[in-house]
Amino acid sequence: MSHKFEPQKSMRRLILILLVVCGICFGADAASAWERTGGKVSLERVDGEVPEVRVSEGYVYVTTTRPVTVKVFSILGQLISQETIQPGISRFRLPSRGIYILKVGTMTKRITI
Repeated sequence: MSHKFEPQKSMRRLILILLVVCGICFGADAASAWERTGGKVSLERVDGEVPEVRVSEGYVYVTTTRPVTVKVFSILGQLISQETIQPGISRFRLPSRGIYILKVGTMTKRITI
């Protein structure tokens, strides 16, 4: 009983594995999005020019009084999320524990989960 090496079958298996892995990785990113929390924003509490950022239970929360573009980067510089959020409180579920760079408008902040 001899086993014949079939490069086409091996290549198909490799492509299938890569597609599954990419689907899992990119599918998780596509499912992750900024969401509104429905909280009220007190103008006395938040300076109109400086958004408030806090981290809790795997989420990063941004409170702002105006629309602002938010970018989340891994510590290695990979863009994880980019979205323009509306006034109010928005949150984003970070993919895993670690250190991230958050750019909210012109403000840049390092956050740790």
